[in-house]
Formats: sequence, C-alpha cells, structure tokens
Amino acid sequence: MNLNRVVPLVFMVCLAMPFFGQENNMKTDSILTQDLDEVIVTATRTVRQLSSVPLPVTLISKKQIERTGVTRLNEILNEQTGIVMTPDATIGGGEGVQIQGIASDYVLVLIDGVPVVGRSSGNLDLSRFAIGNIRQIEVVKGPSSSLFGSEALGGVINIITEKPNSETITGQIGHRAATFNNQNSNISLNQRKDKFGYSFFADRLGTDGYDLASGDDGQTVNPFLNYTFNGRLFYDAFEKFKIFASGRYFTQEFDVTPSTSEESDANAHLRIDHNPSDNTNWQYELYYTRYVTDEEILDPINNELLIANDFNQQLLRPEVRYNHNFSDNNTMTLGVGYNFESLDRSLFAESVAFDSQYLFAQYDFKPLENLNVIAGARFDNHSEYNSQLSPKLSARYDFNENFAVKVSVGSGFKAPDFRQLYLDFTNAAGGGYSVFGKEVEAAGIQRLLDNGEIANLVVDQNNLGQRLNAESSIGYNVGFAYRKGKLASDINLFRNDFDNLIDTQILASRTNGQNVFGYINRESVYTQGLEFDLKYRLLENLNISGGYQLLYAFDKDKEAAIDAGTVFGRNPETLETVRLTRKDYFGLENRSRHTVNFKLFYEVPRWAANANLRVVYRSRFGLTDRNGNDLLDTLDNSFVDGYALVNLAFGKTFYKNYQVQFGANNLLDFRGQNPLAAQDAEVLVNPGIQFFTRLNIQF
Repeated sequence: MNLNRVVPLVFMVCLAMPFFGQENNMKTDSILTQDLDEVIVTATRTVRQLSSVPLPVTLISKKQIERTGVTRLNEILNEQTGIVMTPDATIGGGEGVQIQGIASDYVLVLIDGVPVVGRSSGNLDLSRFAIGNIRQIEVVKGPSSSLFGSEALGGVINIITEKPNSETITGQIGHRAATFNNQNSNISLNQRKDKFGYSFFADRLGTDGYDLASGDDGQTVNPFLNYTFNGRLFYDAFEKFKIFASGRYFTQEFDVTPSTSEESDANAHLRIDHNPSDNTNWQYELYYTRYVTDEEILDPINNELLIANDFNQQLLRPEVRYNHNFSDNNTMTLGVGYNFESLDRSLFAESVAFDSQYLFAQYDFKPLENLNVIAGARFDNHSEYNSQLSPKLSARYDFNENFAVKVSVGSGFKAPDFRQLYLDFTNAAGGGYSVFGKEVEAAGIQRLLDNGEIANLVVDQNNLGQRLNAESSIGYNVGFAYRKGKLASDINLFRNDFDNLIDTQILASRTNGQNVFGYINRESVYTQGLEFDLKYRLLENLNISGGYQLLYAFDKDKEAAIDAGTVFGRNPETLETVRLTRKDYFGLENRSRHTVNFKLFYEVPRWAANANLRVVYRSRFGLTDRNGNDLLDTLDNSFVDGYALVNLAFGKTFYKNYQVQFGANNLLDFRGQNPLAAQDAEVLVNPGIQFFTRLNIQF
C-alpha cells in the first residue's frame, strides 16, 4: 500500500463531508483560568488539581497548543519556563530537552503514563512526537525516581492524549504548509457511546529539509517523511470495571542517497481499572514498546560502507497499582512492576538484555487543614547495577486562599545504559578511534593488544571492566505561589546535586595515532537557580504571561581544581597563558545563564478570531572546551551569542467548523553562527524565518 497516495485521498474525501457536528462554543475560555483549573496526574500518579500540587509542575493545555500552530513536541516545550531545547555540539546532531539545566539523558518521556524508548545516542528526538491529538502535556521538574525509576533523575514529561466524550462522531482534519516545503496533514476521529469509546489519529509530516552549511556536501537536515498512527479503545465492561487499550506506530525515512536512514517506533498499552469501592482503585497495566533504526552511511564517491547502525530496542513492562482513599485528604498509593529490556545493535558484539523489579509507595495526606504532605519511595532491583532506593518528600502550606509555600526534596537515579556497558565501536570514517562499553572494554583492549594495534595502555589492564555505578542525584525545590483575581505568579528556587555521572576516559592510544575510549564514574556536578512565572489577564480576552530562569551549572571537581590554582587558559587575543579563577569558569556546556519567555494571547469572540505573540530569549552558551584545559571558560571561542526567537500566529473560524491559521516562527529571521565551524566557513545554527498556514475542519 502506497501511503503517499492513500493519505491525500483520505483528506480529499473528508473535505467533501457535509458541515455536520456540534457548534463551537465561542464564549471566552481564558487560557489563564483553564490552566489553573486543570487536573494533572503525573506529579503524584493520582488526579490532583494543578493549583494544589506541592511540586514544581508545568501544564501545557490543548488550547495553548492549538493557538500556537506548532505541530511537534519539541516546539511547544521550547516556549516553557525552565525548559530548553539544546542543540548538540555538532551540526546535525539533533536536539535534547533540558530541564533546570539537567541534560536530556536524565529526563523521562511518557505517553499516557508509559515510557518511550529510542535513545540511540543519549538524546530522545522529541520531534518525532506529533501533538495533534494531545489533551495536555505535564512536566514535573526535579528528581522523580520515587515514582518513575531510572531516567527520571531530572524530571518527567508526560504526553496525555484526548479521550472521546461525545455520542456522535466528532473529529477534525487539518493541513499545515510551511517554509522548506514542510507539509503536515492529520485527521482524528472520536466517539463515546454507552459503554464503548474509541479514538483514531493519523499524522503525516514531510519536508525538503534545509542546509545551514553551504560549503558542505548534502543538507544539514535531510528531506524526510514520517507517519504517526494512534488508536485507542475505551470500554466500561461493568459498573466498576474499565478497560483501556492503545496502540501507536511511527515510521520515518530520510532521503540521504546513497546512504539509508529509517526508523520506526511502535507500542501497545493495555490498562484495566477496577474500583471495588468508592475509596479503592486497582490498576493493572501491560505495556510493550519497540524502537528500530536501520542506518547505513556510505561513501558518496565509491559507495563504500562507512558505518552501519542498526538499532532494535524493546521494553516489556507489567505493573500493578493500588490506590486507597482513607478520606478526602488521605490517600495511599502502592505499586509493583517488572521491566524487561533488550537491545540488538550492530555496534554491539551481541544482543544484550536488562531486567529489573520495582515497588513504590506514596502517602498523600493533610496533617493540618492548610498543610498537604506527600511522602514516597521506590525500590529498584536491577540485573546490571546495585539496587536503588529513591525517597521523596514534598509539602505545601496554604497561608490563605491566595498565598502558598511549596517545598520538596527527593533523590533520583539513572542506570548505566546499554551504550555505556556494551558498545563495541571503531569508527572507520573518523580515523579509527574506538569506544568500548564497560562490560566489553577488557575483551576489546585484549583484542587490540593481540592484533598489535595498541601503542600505549593508559590504564592498568587489571582495572578494566570494573562495574559502573548508577548515576544519582538529590534535588531541592522551594516555591511560592500567589493567586488573586486576574493574577497568578510562581517563584521556584532549585538545586540539583549529581554524583557518579558517567564520563568518557582514554583507555589507550592506538598505533594509528587514535585513542581508545571507555566509560567511568567520575563527575560530580550541580545545577541551581530560580524560576519565575507570571500570568495576568490584562483584559477580558487578553492574557499575558512571562517566565524567567536564572541558572548556574558547574562541575564540583573543576571548581576545586580552579581553587587549587592548577587550571590555566590562553587568552585568544594576547595569546598569554593565565591562571583561571572562579569568575573565568562559565560552567557546564550548553547551559545559558538566563532564559526568558513572554506570551500574549488575544481573542475576539465576536469575530471568532484570535492572535498570539510568543518570544523566547536564550542568553549565550558555550558548546565545548577549545583551549585544552578540560572545562568551559570565558577564554574559549565556542560560544553561541544570545538570541531571541519571536513567533506569531493568527486564527479565524468560519461557519463554526472551519478554522484558518497563519503565522511565522522566528519572525526576526535569526540564523546565528556556529563557533565550531572551520575558519571562514559559514555554518549557521538556525534555518531562519518559517512561514506557515493551516486549515482545520472540525466535525
């Protein structure tokens, strides 16, 4: 079946459908009011109103997503306070999401409460997640391993899809066209009748790509085409017995001729809710997901295979949860589960697998009328690293109906991943350097020794293969919330301390002059700062909001070395070598000291129209050490200057069901310069302004 023909045909048929369906309610629905009244489930795994949660949480509503006109998860997250999409150090290396200065490797991404996989190089590509059928996005900041285990060391992003609620068939069909021949089409259907409900969503995205390095062969972002299909079923089997089943499939292909690059992501999710009484709830969940890539990089001249990167990761997870309400303000949550994860990768010597068992408990109660306390912990027993206990304690005290204080402290952890344990890779295209995971480094070094390819062994051979420890963190958050009338504001102070972060080390030098790298527990770092959010309804139909983050992120060992006077740098202007002080140490790579966002949403109900302006500013940040002292200092020439992205969108509804939208992202046409480019080579960091228009039909 040719999807390129079938999907446009479906859209043509739908466009011919008569104007039927429910009328749109054009009554003012303030985004400010909507967000504060929304309920969330990620922070506590129970239904809680956002304004009552004692944790730092960001909620992005469906209305916000629709008004902005964006189509992918990474785009909407980049406009939120304390959340930054960070570029890789190399052009074309992709983006990762950063929360409170914590890298994307340590942020867990969920869809309807279950995890997605596919971190072939650490980052999880959030651009592969379409948001056309999303009800809301919940972001919990800080360590969340007490509920979600590994990879939630820095936070959790939970994508929550829509539920059907109408007895008649409802849905929408839309198409968005943008610069670079970016074409995005989607369709959704929903119905809820008696005990049965269903929803279906399909999305197609294709683009010609773009080039940010005019002097290089090929494009920075290659042309690609992807499809997303998502179907969900809801069935109330009995009065107290509900069944939910969901399936999602994503497939993507890049045009990199003569090389090939394909990926797919599939998952199946079954959940049974049993409510034996008004106060008791059981949830039985079974989840399976698989992520596959097929990539071959060929020499464009002679078609010689340079790198083969086949990646097949699978995760199976059954879980049982129990909730009991002793009273309205007294809830206990218990859970137990099992993870089985496997990875078959061409860069590994053999297929590998993990398994782990876990249990967690949480008690949510109010010892005083104005005091809410949540205490929880999780125990993980893993086949490849030491067992982990992850406790967390949070509290909220309401001084009155307008002012509250929130405090939380919790620990997080991240298990060594497959790459850090089992990677066995030699880069033929990059001069022959090698990288070995901890479990295979002893055998890899011995193989090179036997072949006479080792010129110098840097580490003691007896120390090779020593077990990696799980990375760990302790996070602290202290927040103040004020709500009164048209105003809502939040201030959050945070600090996250990390130990045993896994870093690379040189194991040996090869006879060809290249190095052999391995992994080691070494780094101790911290991030700290503050976040400030303000929302205000200036007029009945005009909402403004703004956010600011101040961030400090440093390596403790490098700070100690600077204090000891053993770190030097060369001034690029005078070429003089100087001893560095604390004020010269900029901090961790890819972190901006200041980030700011500003949003203005305006609605004109009598015209059925709306407009919004969104501004995101990121101050300068460094990409890597360039003067050889193993830290990012103010003398390095790898800094990207601060920049602002200005996004604008207008929308108008015709005949109650037809919605037209147009706008521009990066209105100021920021392009920037990549400091890692070769001298006199023009390599940009942003493709510039993107215009778009969209037609959406509801029925």
